[in-house]
Amino acid sequence: MSIAGLQQAQEKMRAAGVSQAAIDVFSYYYGELEAGATGLIREDTITPLLDPPFLAEVHVDAEAARDAIGKTVLIKLNGGLGTSMGMDRAKSLLPVRDGKTFLDLIVQQVRHARSAHGARLPLILMNSFRTHDDSLAALAGHPDIAVEGLPLDFVQNAEPKLLTSDLTPVSWPKDPSLEWCPPGHGDIYTAILASGVLEALLEQGFRYANTSNSDNLGAAPSAQLAGWFAASGAPYSAELCRRTAADRKGGHLAVRKADGRLILRDTAQTAPEEMDFFTNEHTHPFFHTNNLWFDLEALYDALTSRGAVLGLPLIRNVKNVDPTDSTSPEVFQIETAMGAAIEVFEGAQAIVVERGRFLPVKTTNDLLLLRSDAYDLADDGVLRLATDPAPLVDLDSKHYKTMATFDAHFPAGAPSLRGATSLTVRGDWTFGSGVVVTGDAVLENTGNAETVADGAHLGS
Repeated sequence: MSIAGLQQAQEKMRAAGVSQAAIDVFSYYYGELEAGATGLIREDTITPLLDPPFLAEVHVDAEAARDAIGKTVLIKLNGGLGTSMGMDRAKSLLPVRDGKTFLDLIVQQVRHARSAHGARLPLILMNSFRTHDDSLAALAGHPDIAVEGLPLDFVQNAEPKLLTSDLTPVSWPKDPSLEWCPPGHGDIYTAILASGVLEALLEQGFRYANTSNSDNLGAAPSAQLAGWFAASGAPYSAELCRRTAADRKGGHLAVRKADGRLILRDTAQTAPEEMDFFTNEHTHPFFHTNNLWFDLEALYDALTSRGAVLGLPLIRNVKNVDPTDSTSPEVFQIETAMGAAIEVFEGAQAIVVERGRFLPVKTTNDLLLLRSDAYDLADDGVLRLATDPAPLVDLDSKHYKTMATFDAHFPAGAPSLRGATSLTVRGDWTFGSGVVVTGDAVLENTGNAETVADGAHLGS
């Protein structure tokens, strides 16, 4: 092991106030990285998961469901800045519908579930150092959401980016904040323990956690799922959805041949020459939603017995220290995936849920769809598809990729997409008010900017 490089990284973390548990976890992965670990999972080492149970086919007793949701905490991963959409603050603060942000709608979902089931149902965010202040300021507008004795968030750890040349911490005086990166959402386990939140939840009688991304408004509190998970006796479970030909990204579960354990394989853990297997919806017919359930007691036991090091598979990402400058030094970012913990827990399970529990917003294409009338917003804060299947939206990234350019091109809001099959936009088009899209619509221009007139009808 490069003692000098590791020591420099450890000292940098201590100076920044990073917890010892997080330093220990980083040190473990530093050793893995130096030993040449790539995190790749080869196709010939796994068996596809073909027959998981479906929630729609499971009977859950109503009283058992009510009891389980009463012992559940909702944890939202809220560390993302939406940088791929040109943002510099929490993506969850983006307006989605009627001026309400992702976070506002999550609060609405929690309030509804509390009222429907008589549950305390705490909402706790896992923030990053970049999203902590803005997100808590937003939650201050919902004073009823806090549960006495529990915080509204805990903060994801930060670790040094490492030069690929010698594994020493990178220095970038132009913007020292870029010397740091989050350790991936697998850090949730280290952070919830080191912050004291895990023990606080157990002391207050909570037993189960449901965790999901804050940009996925489909992952609303579910008493049915809580009841199923409690009855299963499993220490850990993942929600899956059936794949379609369009679902070529995102991870999937498989069974490891060596020990029969369920494992998660992400894109970054797949060799380029094996991507045909990874993306094939027939070979691996279910995708991982990143909606997870875990038993808080089982998690506490696993973490405390392992010194906070669960030993999740490493994900080695190669980046530039400044993502906007391809000439800046090349670095390793050591990451782990939250869902990879499934292999740690003997008896872990998976369950297939309806597609509506997976509504992530990764691009402005996704956001336009959620802002349109293709989805109805109910009183419970859940967006439900009004037309099936969902229309396919493909906006020209040259003109619509960032939120600034996206909002400028839709000053009157999203067009009607309820009757649409697809909307493809190539070139620079600004949409007027009351635009209606039906069937398949294609807009193309290669010259000057053009406007779609108020009340225009596009498509077949």
